[in-house]
This record gives sequence, structure tokens and C-alpha cells, in this order.
Amino acid sequence: MWFILALLSAVFAALTSILAKVGIEGVNSNLATAIRTVVVVVMAWGMVFLTNAQNGIAEISKRSWLFLVLSGVATGASWLCYYKALQSGDASKVVPIDKLSVVITLFLAFVFLHEQFTTKSLIGCILIAIGTMVMVL
Repeated sequence: MWFILALLSAVFAALTSILAKVGIEGVNSNLATAIRTVVVVVMAWGMVFLTNAQNGIAEISKRSWLFLVLSGVATGASWLCYYKALQSGDASKVVPIDKLSVVITLFLAFVFLHEQFTTKSLIGCILIAIGTMVMVL
């Protein structure tokens, strides 16, 4: 099931880029990010109430709150930079560079989460980096 959800995530992320590139035309990138964020907030809270998960708020630890808030700040910074880049650059160039996050995530997961970094992971990272450069240059 995780694979199907991950694949759907990739499809929706691709749609996000194309829809955003069209929608951001003539709109301030910060305003566009704020509009997108409101939609995401409404959808996320809608799912919380739809699945009756709101009762779990009181059970969230301080540590989890801290890291969820930091993750939110990182997401906001990412979206602001992404929309600004998308406004002035081609989607076909901005998106591959944005997806270098895969390589950065693998590295950070190895350093901070002590996840396995295999030969296969290393080869994949190198290929993603090379593929990104080929697409952008």
C-alpha cells in the first residue's frame, strides 16, 4: 500500500508543478504560496475531522510538537523558494532541481537518522544528480 501511496504522491506532485506554473502567471509568488497553503490546511484539517483523528492532539509530545513545527517551517521555506523559482524559471528545469531533495534526504537520513546508506543508494544518488544536471544544462 505504501508504494501505491508514494506513486500517487509523485503524480500529485507533478500535477502541482504544472498547475502552479500556469496559476502563478501574473501573481506574486508569495501570495500564490499563501493561497496554496490555505487550500492544503483546509484539506489536511478536513481529513483530520473526517477520520476523527482530532482527539490525538492532546497526546502529542513536546518533542513531536517541536519537530512538526520545524518541519512546517521547512515546508513553508521550501514552498516559498519553489514558487519564486517556478515563477521565473521553466518548470522543466525548476522541478528536477527541486527533486534533488531526494539526494539530500538520503544524506540527511544517513547522518541524523542513522539509516542504511548502501551501494545501491549511492549509485541512485549519483544517477539522480547526473540526471538533474543533464536536464538542467
